[in-house]
Amino acid sequence: MAAPIDLDVSFKVVLVGDSGVGKTALAQRFHVGTFAEDHGSTIGVDFCMKTVQVLGKKARLRIWDTAGQERFRTITQSYYRSAHAAIISFDITRRSSFTSVTSWLQDVRKYACDSIIIFLVGTKADNGVQREVRPEEAAAFAHKHNLLGYMETSARDALNVEALFIRLASELVQKHQVPYLGAEMGEAETRLGGKDKRACSC
Repeated sequence: MAAPIDLDVSFKVVLVGDSGVGKTALAQRFHVGTFAEDHGSTIGVDFCMKTVQVLGKKARLRIWDTAGQERFRTITQSYYRSAHAAIISFDITRRSSFTSVTSWLQDVRKYACDSIIIFLVGTKADNGVQREVRPEEAAAFAHKHNLLGYMETSARDALNVEALFIRLASELVQKHQVPYLGAEMGEAETRLGGKDKRACSC
């Protein structure tokens, strides 16, 4: 029999946003500390896990990296259910991806639990020369819509990547503690089946 995993809490986090904004690069930089120039588009949903130490707790973040293409929208919406947090991402060099944030936010609030924590993230901050969205504008959007906050990140330079997930984990630990029950194993099986049927546990 495998030894029990030493965890205090476990949380489900979904990454959403338009295709190409850098969600997969963000997840990979946090998960394994590396950056790849070209990931290709996520097909449906990808998954990774990482345990962090926050506020005296060992918290596992189960990160679901969802596809941004419209044809996968109905599939990825099912993964919002039972999520404790959502990171809505846009590319600071593509205004169209920021314009889409409103639609992604509507989806999250429609399909996720009422208590979900939502954080707005501007990606590719290393490319400020081509910026099309000012940080003040994005921060104002986050404030107007009662999001947890706004942060700019760069997976290439590792700017604010760790800080983002640590902030999120800290907020989740303070908000509600969810016992670790091997949930990520069940979700991995669900992912292979193409649907997330677990009841909301927010």
